[in-house]
Amino acid sequence: MPALLPDPISRAIESFGRLPGIGPKTAQRLAFHLLRQPREVAEALARAVVDLKDQILECSTCFNLGATDPCGICTDGARDRTAICVVEAPLDVIALEKLGSYRGLYHVLHGSFSPMDGILEDDLRIADLVRRVRAGGINEVIVATNATVEGEATANLVRTRLQSFDGVRATRLAQGLPIGSDIEYADDYTLTRALQNRTRL
Repeated sequence: MPALLPDPISRAIESFGRLPGIGPKTAQRLAFHLLRQPREVAEALARAVVDLKDQILECSTCFNLGATDPCGICTDGARDRTAICVVEAPLDVIALEKLGSYRGLYHVLHGSFSPMDGILEDDLRIADLVRRVRAGGINEVIVATNATVEGEATANLVRTRLQSFDGVRATRLAQGLPIGSDIEYADDYTLTRALQNRTRL
C-alpha cells in the first residue's frame, strides 16, 4: 500500500511530534502550516533551530544557558554576589528574572532528585553548588525548587550538603495558598504548607 504522505511531510510530522506537548494532530498541523508559508519562513525556523544548538552554551559557573561562558548574569557586576538561588531548570531563572526583585546569582541543577526515575544526586549539579559555596563569599543559598515531592527531596538534599558551612544560611521559598484562592478548594499539600509557613499579622 503506497504511503499516504510524501516522505518530507512524514519526516516533518515525526520531528514535530518529538517535541514536548506536541501530539500527532498538532504535529500534522504544524507541518502543513509550514508548507503554506513562504520559503523564507521555513528557512528562518531551520536557521533558528540550528543556531540554538550551535550558539547556546551552558555556563560553567551557574549552569544556566546563555550565549557566553560565563553567562551574562554571572558576569554582571551589579548582582549581589553573596546570594545564590538554586533552581531546577533554566526556565525557572527566566520566571524569577521577570519579577525584577531578585538581584543575586543562580545555580541550575538541571533536574530534581528522584531515585524512582533514576535521577540521583550525581545527576544533578549539587556537588558544583557545594564547590561554589566552599569558595567563600556566599551568605545565603535560596532553594527555589518546585513544590513537588521531588522538589522537596531536592531541597532537603541541598540543605544537608550545605549544613556544615558556618555563616551560610539556607532558605526555602515560602509555599502556601495563592492569592485569590479559596481554602475549600486547596489540596492537602498546599494547605499543610500554608499552615507551616504562616506569618505574624
